[in-house]
Amino acid sequence: MPDLLSQYLPLVVFVAVAALISGALTLAPFLVAFKAPDAEKLSAYECGFNAFDDARMRFDIRYYLVSLLFIIFDLEVAFLFPWAIAFKEAGTAAFWAVMVFLAVLTIGFVYEWRKGALEWE
Repeated sequence: MPDLLSQYLPLVVFVAVAALISGALTLAPFLVAFKAPDAEKLSAYECGFNAFDDARMRFDIRYYLVSLLFIIFDLEVAFLFPWAIAFKEAGTAAFWAVMVFLAVLTIGFVYEWRKGALEWE
């Protein structure tokens, strides 16, 4: 039983440190933040532009397009981290599979760039 507990000790330490850091970062702004509210700080800000008119009005969709593209490419790049950890054990088949994945990712990025999806004019 002590051997089993010693195997889980790093996990317990990790969770404790994570809870301590997240608690400190949650409380820090309330303790050290400069408190000088003005009209600009207290105004509502959503969707990349100032609120004016009712919530059902039409507006430019480019803000959401750029954010969706960022999320898509961010998640695809996040798939590279497990591969990088197991790179030596993965072998050549995994290497070429990731190269195909990166080629598709690059083609998608070039396509969206040429279509002007990243322009903010």
